[in-house]
Amino acid sequence: MTAVSAVVNGGNLYQPYILKSISEKETGNIIKENNKKLVRTTISKDTSAIMRRALENVVAKGGGKAAYIDGYRIGGKTGTAQKVENGQYLLNNYIMSFMSVVPANLPEAVLYLAIDNPKHTAMLSSYTTTPIARRILLDIIDALGIEKQDNQIEKELEWSDKTIYEVPNVVGMTKKEAQKVLSNFTVEYAGTGDKVVSQSPDYKTRVEEGTVVRLLLE
Repeated sequence: MTAVSAVVNGGNLYQPYILKSISEKETGNIIKENNKKLVRTTISKDTSAIMRRALENVVAKGGGKAAYIDGYRIGGKTGTAQKVENGQYLLNNYIMSFMSVVPANLPEAVLYLAIDNPKHTAMLSSYTTTPIARRILLDIIDALGIEKQDNQIEKELEWSDKTIYEVPNVVGMTKKEAQKVLSNFTVEYAGTGDKVVSQSPDYKTRVEEGTVVRLLLE
């Protein structure tokens, strides 16, 4: 984790700590606090920027696609390691892993996920670890309050992926006009009028094909 962080943070290797600080329960007074300590510079800032871009491409166009989150720049790399026992490789016994960083352009968190000898699955980390990592990354994004960005690398879609569309603005349109414009979505109505006065999700929101768009009629 420390080495990965050094690769994506501009090339700075920092002293790792398990605890940020130790404090008294009763008073809250800090007994010991571990501050950031630079050990050395490992790579240049330019090289670090190239690596972050490469990791983002892995998630958008390579083996990490299942970890892709629209609107959030995710970088990552899968790993598959065959286990060894008594100097010999074990048959069908692997450690599947996925390292990811969010956001890829200005990292706030690094996640490392490993599964020891997963069962009943393809022996590829792109199928085993990345979907789980995506769910954890969503929690990290929520916990850290990471905001969406509109300049991420577009995902290279596979046959099973749903197309992402930007919701158009239909406020002010008639029911018939809105239905035509929202042909890529599932439309639900509230109210008995003929004119749209509000919509959810808001326009310019990016959602999957078939997502429900709710319209309030006057």
